[in-house]
Amino acid sequence: MMKYIFIFVAMLFSSVVMAGEKIRGYVRDEQNEPVTGAHVRWEKSSRGTTTDAEGYFEIEREENKSLIISYVGYATLSVTVERPDELLHVVLKDEIELDEVVVNERRLGLISSRTEVLQTQRITYEELCRAACCNLAESFETNPSVDVSYADASTGARLIKLLGLPGVYVQMLTENFPNFRGAASLYGLDYVPGAWMESIQVSKGTSSVKNGYEALAGQINVEFKKPATADIFSANVFADDAGRYEANSDASRHVNNNLSTGLLVHYSNDSEQHDDNNDGFLDMPLKEQVNLMNRWQHRAGNYVSQYGVRYLYEDRTGGQATKHHYVADPYRIKLHTNRTEGYTKQAYIIDPGRAESIALILSGSGHKQQAMYDRTPYNVFQGNLYASLMYENEFSSMHRLSTGLSLNYDGFDESLTQDGMKSVFDRKEVVPGAYVQYTYNFKDKFILLAGLRADHSSVHGFFATPRVHMKYIPFEWFHLRASAGKGFRTANVLAENNFLLSGSRKMIIAEHLDQEEAWNAGVNFSFYIPLGGKDLTINTEWYYTDFNKQVVVDMDGNSHEVRFYNLDGRSYSNSFQIEATYQFPFLRGFTLTGAYRYTDAETDYRDAGGGMHRLKKPLTSDYKGLLTASYQTPLKKWQVDLTGQFNGGGRMPVPDTENPLWDAGFGSYSVWNAQVTKFFRTWSIYVGSENLFDFTQSHPIIDAANPRGDYFDGSLIWGPVHGRKIYAGLRFNISRD
Repeated sequence: MMKYIFIFVAMLFSSVVMAGEKIRGYVRDEQNEPVTGAHVRWEKSSRGTTTDAEGYFEIEREENKSLIISYVGYATLSVTVERPDELLHVVLKDEIELDEVVVNERRLGLISSRTEVLQTQRITYEELCRAACCNLAESFETNPSVDVSYADASTGARLIKLLGLPGVYVQMLTENFPNFRGAASLYGLDYVPGAWMESIQVSKGTSSVKNGYEALAGQINVEFKKPATADIFSANVFADDAGRYEANSDASRHVNNNLSTGLLVHYSNDSEQHDDNNDGFLDMPLKEQVNLMNRWQHRAGNYVSQYGVRYLYEDRTGGQATKHHYVADPYRIKLHTNRTEGYTKQAYIIDPGRAESIALILSGSGHKQQAMYDRTPYNVFQGNLYASLMYENEFSSMHRLSTGLSLNYDGFDESLTQDGMKSVFDRKEVVPGAYVQYTYNFKDKFILLAGLRADHSSVHGFFATPRVHMKYIPFEWFHLRASAGKGFRTANVLAENNFLLSGSRKMIIAEHLDQEEAWNAGVNFSFYIPLGGKDLTINTEWYYTDFNKQVVVDMDGNSHEVRFYNLDGRSYSNSFQIEATYQFPFLRGFTLTGAYRYTDAETDYRDAGGGMHRLKKPLTSDYKGLLTASYQTPLKKWQVDLTGQFNGGGRMPVPDTENPLWDAGFGSYSVWNAQVTKFFRTWSIYVGSENLFDFTQSHPIIDAANPRGDYFDGSLIWGPVHGRKIYAGLRFNISRD
């Protein structure tokens, strides 16, 4: 199949004919974010165009030299075009001018999209800068929808939760193609430096069928800085009182009007041993990471292409602390990771007037992890290839069609040695598929998006994925969304759960596990209530996920084991959330967000007698509250940010009846973060604190005094494992504008 795809694309590109002379450019806002849908026209002319998702536009040259660029909420701008071959970079300003006094209007950093059919939140770079945000795992501190916690107390692995479900049910994308799956899922959140990101999009429930069949609870898509629009140079250095140091830099260059390139560099080092709770184990693992990316962007007429390569090396060590006391044979966990990635995107706009285009995405990665959990070696290499060929056509303002083909290949070389017995888990899966998606749009008041995928797994056979989304706007101040659909996922049990090897529990994996399958349905009500010249934004939502098939992670049947088997009964999750955001008009620059989420997630587990018993999912808080306050002084000289997270209690895995070393549940707790930023013309400095009031989970490691005993367990984590951190950093940039 791939052979014919390449032949088809080659024939297509060979037929590309350069269009007439055009004026090209990018439209951004003052936070360097792309302005999508901005209207671009020649002065005294009705002929125009609109910007795409990256803020890019091109328009046929006319004798008139003045372009008028406008967008709701921004001041209309007139740009004089002196050189037709010059790539324009236009910055729209959100401002009110009165008697030569300019009052800058602060834009929200967390934006709930009003235009998307899917319920989508966009986390901008400005929002990321409200916290230390050293990597993707630390990017959700001010987000009420996504929870991030440590998987265990030794490896530093991060887990996310969305709609009360683990992160394996959330499809991770980088620039709209799947990434960080399988072997990279445990530590992938640490592989994306915060300084590299342009924005993050979070969508809940079933997503578009264009991106695959794996989104059971939602999608998280990361957009990196683009060579064509990124700063000429930027840098970010960071340090905290725990001995963590980090440096990031990126640079972009326009080789010519059609070609640009960018280089992104990251280095971080956690070299200090800390054991603040005196249990003999490191509170955080020692880590060193090198991360490099080079990307290219090319545009010639209606043809657009991107290329990128990336390399990551990481070394992390956890286990017993040896800095202040001698340990003859320390319990240590060592993980060495090498990861390489490469991708290309090719697109040709057949008819700009009808948004008719064809595109090809190709990506590949190799992920090698060598791990030693004390005396238990675990090694995995995953090779992945992904291809997607897409065609889109907007037949009219009411009807749009998207269709395409996809191919995903995963190859695992995986081995685990337990009790002197080596087990090999090598496997391969090839999944070709096709999809069709139709959009009906009635005057932007009612939008219906329906899609269907058909895929065939070399392991699990044929399966179909239907999904439907609806958006209705009865009034400008009220938006209604609803969605329903199916999702599938192949579980990679060891790769996704090898952090459990850091304890004494034996991993028992059933043979021939079925593919996971679930239905998801949800509704969302958005209110935009005018109040004092500003909109009070209120989002209320409910999502329900029901598993037909699931790989159950059972830590309750036996306190010395963790079993993986297919669901026999029911497993579901209910998630209800309400969120409100308001920018106070009487205190310009002050934004307040409050949110509350309730989660009811339960699963049927097997008991010793062969029956079933239904329990709440362990280590999951019943509720979460969030309060974030941000104040930016006039003229953006200072900014103060405060975030409080309020977490409800939950259930612990069932303790051993003969020797119960932990409680059956955990209580509620709160965590506060604060940061102060001082802005200068081209640079800024920030100082902050994480876990301001120094709350930590007591005894995060069970039976820490006997790490090779039968009760040792570091995986029962429900709260922070490290105390208060004080940090400081500096950001510097040379703007392209």
